Formats: sequence, structure tokens, C-alpha cells
Amino acid sequence: MSTHVQRDRSQPSRMVPTASAPARPSNLWLHRIGRLLRIGVSLGLTALCVGGVVFVGLATDWGVPRLSKLTGDDEPAVKDWCAEHGVPEVSCVECKPDLLPRPAPQGWCAAHGVFECPIEHPEVAHTATPTPSDGARERAERALAYAPRSENNSACKLHERRIQFPSREAFERLTIGLAPATLGPVSEGVVAPGEVSYDPVRVARVGPRAAGVVWRADRWTGDRVRRGDVVALVDAADIGHAKAEFIQAIVAEDLKTKMRDSLASSPGTILRKDVEAAEGAVAEAHVRLALAEQGLLNLGLAVPPAYRAIPVGDLAAKIQYLGIPQSLVGDVAAHTRSSNLLPVTAPFDGVIISRSTGPGETADPKGVLYTIADTSTVWLTANTRPEDADRVKMGQPVRFRQQGRPDIWTGTVAWVSPVVDPATRTVPVRVSLPNPDGQLKAKTYGTAEIIQRDEPHALLVPSAAVHSEGDCRVVFVRDRNFESSEYKVFHVRTVRVGAKTETQTEIAAGLLPGEVVATTGSGVLRAELLRATIHADEELTTKR
Repeated sequence: MSTHVQRDRSQPSRMVPTASAPARPSNLWLHRIGRLLRIGVSLGLTALCVGGVVFVGLATDWGVPRLSKLTGDDEPAVKDWCAEHGVPEVSCVECKPDLLPRPAPQGWCAAHGVFECPIEHPEVAHTATPTPSDGARERAERALAYAPRSENNSACKLHERRIQFPSREAFERLTIGLAPATLGPVSEGVVAPGEVSYDPVRVARVGPRAAGVVWRADRWTGDRVRRGDVVALVDAADIGHAKAEFIQAIVAEDLKTKMRDSLASSPGTILRKDVEAAEGAVAEAHVRLALAEQGLLNLGLAVPPAYRAIPVGDLAAKIQYLGIPQSLVGDVAAHTRSSNLLPVTAPFDGVIISRSTGPGETADPKGVLYTIADTSTVWLTANTRPEDADRVKMGQPVRFRQQGRPDIWTGTVAWVSPVVDPATRTVPVRVSLPNPDGQLKAKTYGTAEIIQRDEPHALLVPSAAVHSEGDCRVVFVRDRNFESSEYKVFHVRTVRVGAKTETQTEIAAGLLPGEVVATTGSGVLRAELLRATIHADEELTTKR
């Protein structure tokens, strides 16, 4: 069957096949050839990359690059270059120990868990005057006794190594940081999450002592109040009744006292029974007055003793605003003549943390008008792990840091719960925190540190100076003659690590104050130590 192709007259360059004509195969072959070329290029590039990695690996014996390559002082094509230590053979202190003699080896110090212990043998320290500082041994004992510290392996050989630079310029090109071991404060203790709350005995929910209607309530949430300040006035009928009974009791006592005195001074014959009756009436009047006075006192209204000397005619006006401070009497008198007003006062200095009333609302002794808290001291509840709680004791200092704030509040442990919280499986520890400015708010969360070791003169180095190699902790100590000597050497020193801060690490044993250690960039020295160790192990394996 023949294939017909019809040319479009309006577009001469396009060939429009009819429905019965199949597609031309040439385009399909071009597409396949292009795809094969792309795959081939990709495979070629991959092979080139793999070959480059293999080439570099073979060139470096698949090992850690030497220090000389990192510093730019590559091994020259001469015979006096020490390939093992990356320095000229003539100045290699490892190959020629007499160039820089080591002190007599002191070996393992079982007391402090390090090699070449500078506390026991200060001559190994690299300071201008290698002598242990005052209290160095006691300081190390306190640090090691507080808690289990990571121990070094007594079979470790890293301390036998020294890292040497070819020149001062080679050392400076690596920009390795240096810092002396210095004395500074450090602390350790139990760290636990904590929550701030008000002291329950310093929180008062105040209300009236008699049922009535709130006549005045001028205080608002957040207002500070002093002890005795009036926070509300309640119009209570019982107050008027109690004041009336008090006035009646005073009048009755005064009257019966006068009758007894009159009877006693009468010139005529007086029967004994009349005198006894008068004395009994006076005693009864005394009791009634005492009960009336106690009734006012039960309602929070104390009657001054001077009130008994006030004339009866003036007593009602005097007692009308009993309990209301003189600073408020004028304002109250301008709005009401009621004798039923009962002041509700603050029981102590504090802050109003809630208000639940307003003028015109009913009030009764079971209700709460205001909640007042003394925020000068707050409680911190630290939820400690049961295994840590055994070390927490009464009176231990505590530092608390609120979430999101740098401020630190200090207090002391006031109580350790004898019971594990069944919900959190922690032991609550209560801490009393002074809060004179009221900055700590209830329901604040943060971190509490219960201080159990406070060392003011701990030996500290930057944390970047300490390296772990298997079961050994080491630092790189600069030789005491590094500046003046032609041999630029760092000594490998095993150390015991103590407490840690955000940037510094305590050296419990292994260093003396003043020794200079490598800090930032000291990973280069670690890499050289690792390379030398691997090289030594390979040589030992070859000999065997």
C-alpha cells in the first residue's frame, strides 16, 4: 500500500500527513541517539569523579593529611625531612629527644587519674615558675569527690606524644587560639524545672464579716495596698444594731453606776439588800457593755477605750463611722448618714490580684470581694528526680532563671517533700524566693539549680580546649619556651574534667594555673595526634 502525503498550499513548508500515513522514522532515531549521548556523558563524568577520589586516596595512603600539608609547608624533596612528624629531620624533637629533653617520666597518678600529674610533680608543668598553687590539691579533691568524673584509661599512651610545628609562621597560618588556665567560680547541683506560685499564707481572700450590700469599692486589680487600707465599704444592718447595743450598754452602765453611787452617799438608813441589788445591777451593766463591745470587735470594729469617757449625747455621732479612717470620713459623710457601714480592710501589704464585686452587689461573710497577695516573697516548686532529691537538703542555696529572661533569682530550700508525686514521678522541693520588686509572677516557669557545690577558685579553660580520644581526655599544652625556642611544640596532657559552664570547662586535675592551652582550632592538633597514633600502630603491626 502506497503512502500519500498532501502538501498544504497555504503553508508550503509544512507537510500534513493524511490519516492513513504513518510517522517518518528519522525523528525517532535522532531522539534515541541524543539520549544515548547524554547517558554516555553522565557516565563519563561519574567515572572521572570516582577516579579523582581514588587518585587522592592513593596519594595520601587513605589517611589523615599531615600537619605540614595543612600549614602549607609540604615536604620538600630533600632527605632531611621527617615524614612521620611533618618537620625537618634536623629539628624533629620526637626523632631527636635530646633537642628538647622531657622531664623524668612520672607515670600514672592513681590519686588524680592522670598521667604526669602536675599537682604531685609540678616540674612537669609548663609555666614560668612550675609550682602548684595554694590549695591545688584540696581543690582537686573537692572536685573529684563531689560526683563521679569520667576516668582516663591507665593504659592510654597519648601523653607520650608531642605535636611540633615546622616554624612560627606555620603555626600562625592555622590561627589556633590560645588561653591560659585560670581560676574562676563554678557551681554544680541539681537542675530541675520549676514553677513560681504565691505563698499560700500570704494570700488573703477578703470579704465582709456581716451580710449586706456593697456601698463602695474603689480598688482595682493590680493596685498596691497597705495593711489597714479600706478596699470596700459594705452597708450591713447588723452593724447598726451592734452599734446601738453598744450605746445602750454604755448608757445602762452609766445610769446604774450613778444609782449605786447615789445610794451609797444617801444620809439616811440604807438597807443592805438595796446596796447589794445596786452593786449587782452595776455588775450586770458591766457584762452587758463587755458583750456589746465584743460584738463590735467580732465584726472587725475595735472600740478605743477613750470612747467610754465621751458624753452619751456625743457618743452616737462619734461611733457612727467607727472603723473608717479619718481621711475617708468627710467623703463618706457627704454621701450618707448611715451608721451601717462596715469597712473591709487589707490584712497586710500586698497587691490586689483579683476583684469580684462592685457597688450595689450583695455581700456575705462566705463571699470574696478581693484577693490580695503579698508578693514580696514567692514560692518556687522545683520538681526534682527521685535520685537527685536524696542530695537536696534544707537551707541549700538555689538559683532560678525564668524562661526567656537572663535575670537570676536566688533563694534557699525551705522544704523537701517526703512523697513522690504520683502524676509526675518527681519529688517537689519548695524554695522561698525574695521578690521585693514583684517581678516574679505566679505561674512563671523556668529552671532551678539547687547549688550543692560552689567552688570560687576552680581551674577553668575554654571548652574548645578539651578533647576526648576514646577513654582519655586531653588538652594540648604550649611548651613554656614556645616563644623563645626554635622548637614550636605542644605537649599532650591527660586531664580530669569537672563542672561545665556555657563556655568553660573545669579541669579537676591535670593542669596548673597559668599553663597555656590550645583552644579554637585545636582540632588540627587532634588530627595530627590521631595521624601519628595511627602511623605508630601501623608500624607496630608491620614489625609483628
